Amino acid sequence: MTKRIYIDPSIASSDITPESVFLNRRAFIKASSGTAASALCLSTALSSAGEPSKLIYKAAPDESLRVEQTPYDAITTYNNFYEFGTDKSDPARHADSMTTDPWTIKVGGLVDKPGELHLEDLMSGFDLEERIYRFRCVEAWSMVVPWIGFPLSALLERFAPRAEGRFVEFKTLYRRSEMRGTRSFTSVIDWPYREGLRLDEAMHPLTLMAVGLYGKTLPNQNGAPLRLVVPWKYGFKSIKSIVEINVTAEQPETSWQTLQPSEYGFYANVNPEVDHPRWSQRFERKLPSSIFKPNRVPTLPFNGYQEQVAGLYEGMDLRQFY
Repeated sequence: MTKRIYIDPSIASSDITPESVFLNRRAFIKASSGTAASALCLSTALSSAGEPSKLIYKAAPDESLRVEQTPYDAITTYNNFYEFGTDKSDPARHADSMTTDPWTIKVGGLVDKPGELHLEDLMSGFDLEERIYRFRCVEAWSMVVPWIGFPLSALLERFAPRAEGRFVEFKTLYRRSEMRGTRSFTSVIDWPYREGLRLDEAMHPLTLMAVGLYGKTLPNQNGAPLRLVVPWKYGFKSIKSIVEINVTAEQPETSWQTLQPSEYGFYANVNPEVDHPRWSQRFERKLPSSIFKPNRVPTLPFNGYQEQVAGLYEGMDLRQFY
C-alpha cells in the first residue's frame, strides 16, 4: 500500500516537544489499554523485531515540526462521551463497562460494495500512521493529541461510494446495559449518537480514523476501538466508537444539530470570528491548565489547518454555514 507522509507546515519550531516526552513506538506492542483483542490487532501491525512495519511516523525529516503534546493523563481523563455521563471525568470512570471485543463496523448506503468489517480486518488492511493534531472542543478548551490511525478515504474507497453520494453519516455504539449515560433521566440525546460530513470533507487527507493514541490502543473513554478525527472542526464532529457508516445523498441529521441547531451547526468548523451563542470562540484554554496557569491562547481559523482545508468552503458564508 502507498505510504502517505503528512507534514504540518504551520507548526512553529517553538512548539517542538522535548525528546523525553515522546513514548518509544515499541510500546505499541505492549499497549495495556483497550481490550486484549485490540492489543493483539495492533501488535500485528508491527514486525516481530519490534520495529514498525506498517506504522508510519509523521514528522519532517529533521523532526522540527513536533508539537507540544497534551499529557496522556489529561487526554484520557478530561473529555466528553455523554453515553457515560455529562461530567468531564465520567467517561474515564465508567467507560470500562463498554465491551469492544468483538467489534464490527457496517458500511452501506450509496456504495457499490456494502458490507461489514471486523476490527481485525481494519487493523490488518490499512497502513497505520501517527498524526499529531490539534483538537479543539466547541466548549473552548483544546489539546494536542498524537493519534494512530489511517485516512477515512482509504476505508470509504474500499466500499466504492456512488456518484450520487454527497454526505457520510456515522453512528456510535448504543448499548444501554453498558452505557449508563443513555439510561439517565436527564439524557436529552436521541440515541444512538449520530454525526456527518460532506463527502469531500470525509475524503480529505487530514480526516482520520483513529485506533490509538500516544502509541497505545484507544482507551474506551476516548472512543475505542475506532473513532473519527477531523482536526479542523470542533470536537463533537469527531464521533467515537463507530459501528455504522452510510453514504447518503441528503445531509444526515446529527445529534447536536438536532438538539440545538442555533448552537451546533452541521459544519462546525473552528472559527474565531463566529461565537457560540453563549460564549466567545476567539480564545481557547489549552490543556493542561489551572486557575493560576489558564494557558489561554488565540483560536486559529480552521484550528490551524486553514491552508489545507479552506478551499473546501470557497464561496460559502461561514456565518450561515457554521
